[in-house]
Amino acid sequence: MTCRIASGKQAKSLFRQNLYLAKRISCGQMRTATMHRLRDLTANFGFSLALGDLQYLDGGWYVTHAGLLRLAHRTRCSGIRVQPVPEFCNPAAGRWVFKATVYKSPRSKGFVGYGDADPSNVSSLVHGAEMRVAETRAVNRALRKAYGIGLCSVEELGSFTSAVAPARGKQNASHSERESLAGNGQPRLRDRLCLLIRQHQLDPTLVKRYAADFCGTDTLRDARRELVESFIAHLAEWAAKDREGLQCKLNSYVPSQEVNS
Repeated sequence: MTCRIASGKQAKSLFRQNLYLAKRISCGQMRTATMHRLRDLTANFGFSLALGDLQYLDGGWYVTHAGLLRLAHRTRCSGIRVQPVPEFCNPAAGRWVFKATVYKSPRSKGFVGYGDADPSNVSSLVHGAEMRVAETRAVNRALRKAYGIGLCSVEELGSFTSAVAPARGKQNASHSERESLAGNGQPRLRDRLCLLIRQHQLDPTLVKRYAADFCGTDTLRDARRELVESFIAHLAEWAAKDREGLQCKLNSYVPSQEVNS
């Protein structure tokens, strides 16, 4: 059974935002059934495309680890216990298996999920980090069981991540930096940031200056993708809770000559 997170005006507003981004992702070619699926995911779980809770890949929706964690936080999940399964692990070969148990309430008996990872089913970009991948996959499966999400998570797609890795490996470092605001089968970070700016009526120039400062780079385009994702989540949360405070922060990035003129 699913738990309806959003309702009424809140659900309608979130779905409008999601639908806008979805149409941009698919260039207006998204099937009606896929849009209906997005509507259900929005209403039942409060997933947001702007925050990266979902990814659109090969004509279908996939939930992300970040989206699942935000869902657990919104529903006040009691806790998540994660532990390796030693009899199936082989550290020398880079093979790891984890067991995760999600407790939705203090009295919950727990929902169990297992995740495995080894060099053969993870992207070459994360070789050497198989232990963390296995842990993430286990948590994702347990959370999907706990909340009744019949939707695979992106991090569980071993074949997909392996397939895209060689293509990424051909890109040089400078190109990767320039594409830090672009996604792979998901809403581009640039689109998500622009949506937040329009939604909360923020000054784009000041937001970019703040983002660069947040990421510790001279310009936003030089920032690593994970830092940009972190900034977008931070901006969305602050704008929703205290827009005036955020506006004061942004005003601090107005050049002194503009303030004095």
